[in-house]
Amino acid sequence: MDLSAWQQRLLAFAAARDWPPYLNPKNLAMALSVEVAELVECYQWLDPDQSRRLTHDEPGRTQVADEMADVLMYLLHLARETGIDLEAACEAKIQRNAQKYPAP
Repeated sequence: MDLSAWQQRLLAFAAARDWPPYLNPKNLAMALSVEVAELVECYQWLDPDQSRRLTHDEPGRTQVADEMADVLMYLLHLARETGIDLEAACEAKIQRNAQKYPAP
């Protein structure tokens, strides 16, 4: 996945709708939390086995995919707005986690 290309595509989509003034870090972080909550809602009240099966069939598969896409798109907007390179951030974080939680 080319994150930069997706960020530009999302920005072009937003610009065509005059949304860029609303795409600031505060608004994007708030919107991201709402979308994560909507993803959580898909799984609310399911037992572990039901949660594993939710995406095997419709409508669960599309509902979860839509919410995951919303989360990713807001995260990509937020990374662009803050100048954070997500790939570099993930690499650095996994290295810190490996030091903090060494494998037995």
